[in-house]
Amino acid sequence: MTTHVVHRNGRDATAGELAAVAFGSPSHFTAMQVRGGLIRGLDLHLARLRNASRELFGKATPDDEIRAHLRAALAVSPADVSLRVLVHAPGDPFAAGAGEPEVLIRTASAGLPPSGPLALAAVVHERFQPAVKHVGEPAKRFFLRQAVAEGFDDAAFVDREGRLSEGTVWNLAFWDGTAVVWPVAEVLDGVMQGIVKRQLGKLGVPQRDAEVRAGGLAGWARGAVVLNSRAPAVAVHRIGGEVLPEAPDFVALLHRAHEAEPPVAP
Repeated sequence: MTTHVVHRNGRDATAGELAAVAFGSPSHFTAMQVRGGLIRGLDLHLARLRNASRELFGKATPDDEIRAHLRAALAVSPADVSLRVLVHAPGDPFAAGAGEPEVLIRTASAGLPPSGPLALAAVVHERFQPAVKHVGEPAKRFFLRQAVAEGFDDAAFVDREGRLSEGTVWNLAFWDGTAVVWPVAEVLDGVMQGIVKRQLGKLGVPQRDAEVRAGGLAGWARGAVVLNSRAPAVAVHRIGGEVLPEAPDFVALLHRAHEAEPPVAP
């Protein structure tokens, strides 16, 4: 049993096979937390991989194959790991066509989210193909480093219309006192976001989609969080120059929604 495996199509990957990805092969991925060998939101992860592959390559690896590769990686990993599934299409990255998608899986030690509350710089940025979780995206790292250098913990993106959209590696959510508010903008719909949304619906918690303007939070926002594969909610106490109230009940609500999602075996 190891703590870190890298598989290609269900078996140990060689250096030569990894080189194809490292040196320019177009790829996308999804990240998940595995606990006790089980995964929350597996259907959402599979849908993300399927849709992104069709968008980038015009074809997708069947879900059953992805699940088999997951089982092979988890069979030689501890019960609790962080896991990434990366799909790439080998071949000339500058050619119009793409080869058959291949699946790389990496497991590593289970990760922990920041404790929060976080201060987020508000920066103007729109990601290319935001519905796809691309590998790389140097802008995210750039804006994170820039935000930290300016005394923030991370960054939130503002689109050309002045709408808050998402964070560097996070979705955003707000609390207006009665409902969870999800920003309307071109964003990557997160798997954790999908889990929380459907479980909030089952819990009967009101939710609404709305355009959230940078600089316009003070009049209505009663709390804010970021969320991603590692955390259903990390409190945010400042976005740009706006200070937000603490909302421990909001944070607890999203954690409760996450815990209501049944984990499943791949």
